[in-house]
Amino acid sequence: MLYYMFVAGPGGGAPWISDVALFQFLSFRAVGAVATALFVCLMFGRRLIDFLRVRQGKGQPIREDGPERHLLEKKGTPTMGGVMILGALFISTLLWGQLDNGFLWVVMLVTLGFGIIGFADDLAKVTKYSTDGVPQKLRLVLGFGIAFGAAYAINVLQPDGVGQIVVPQTVLNDSKGFKPEVKLQDMLAVPGFKEGGLLFDLGLFYIPFVMLVIVGSANAVNLTDGLDGLAIVPVMIAAACLGFIAYLVGRVDFTHYLKLNYVPGTGEISVFCGALIGAGLGFLWYNAPPAMVFMGDTGSLALGGALGSIAVATKHEIVLAIIGGLFVVETLSVIIQIWYYKFTGKRVFLMAPIHHHFEKRGWREPTIVIRFWIISVILALIGLATLKLR
Repeated sequence: MLYYMFVAGPGGGAPWISDVALFQFLSFRAVGAVATALFVCLMFGRRLIDFLRVRQGKGQPIREDGPERHLLEKKGTPTMGGVMILGALFISTLLWGQLDNGFLWVVMLVTLGFGIIGFADDLAKVTKYSTDGVPQKLRLVLGFGIAFGAAYAINVLQPDGVGQIVVPQTVLNDSKGFKPEVKLQDMLAVPGFKEGGLLFDLGLFYIPFVMLVIVGSANAVNLTDGLDGLAIVPVMIAAACLGFIAYLVGRVDFTHYLKLNYVPGTGEISVFCGALIGAGLGFLWYNAPPAMVFMGDTGSLALGGALGSIAVATKHEIVLAIIGGLFVVETLSVIIQIWYYKFTGKRVFLMAPIHHHFEKRGWREPTIVIRFWIISVILALIGLATLKLR
């Protein structure tokens, strides 16, 4: 909204506002998005928590088979704090984003769609005061439906190898090997290779692959959200990395220098990522141990879906698996536990997801959370290093 008020109006600015050059820069608007989302959370977070506590009464239902101390320490804590995150995220993005950008809308709609699924699940749980919410199969069907729409839209928005772009003079002066119109539709990019990475044409399998990435990411973050502050910080770390990547691949000069695939328009996603970081920081203020509120499926499914859709839009699906390696490990721990128990009747872990395994071994919650944060930072650095491994 602010972009159009200060930049995109007649003559470069709205008639009643002089042109402000700062609003042309993505970096400035991304920082503005961080500050705005953080402000919204801090201003309205406590009121929302008080409202949720009154409306929910008993708070989030706690698993009877979970760690014993959860029944004592976490009972009565309200859930659905994801509403706070999503509210701040959308307000900030709509305020600072360039709203004619297709990628921005795809990412926002995916986030909203998974947020609605999570909200329905949380509402069913607190209404019945049961850990059984929306049936898992229905959640997956709805999630894959959202992911299908996103996959199709992103594939249409990505370059098909035909068209004209404006290339900066600095790139023209050093244009050896420059390929600004590489076909990206239906392609999976593998990092670590020159000239944008090794590209595999998935053809008819591209849409199912993208659907799996988005739904898998949503559910992986959902599984990770089991301790105070455990999920939100890795989400912010991943959002910071993906926002940086979106900014790079959306600029032809940087993609030329780093030998990345140029995806016009994705730079605007960095504003969304900035808003996500700000909303995450604001939520962490209330979610830090001992948590005053849980994000619930409303937040975890939405944020996971957002990360997946951003990775697909920027052609960095494999890099997301590295940056979000913590989410991958949490998911694998559940899969391994289920399948091993099914075939042997025994358990690999004391409890899955794996953060509960360490709880059962006697680790204190802050120890688990902070160590998992450290692992997330290390994985993020490894993921970003792939940008230069060419």
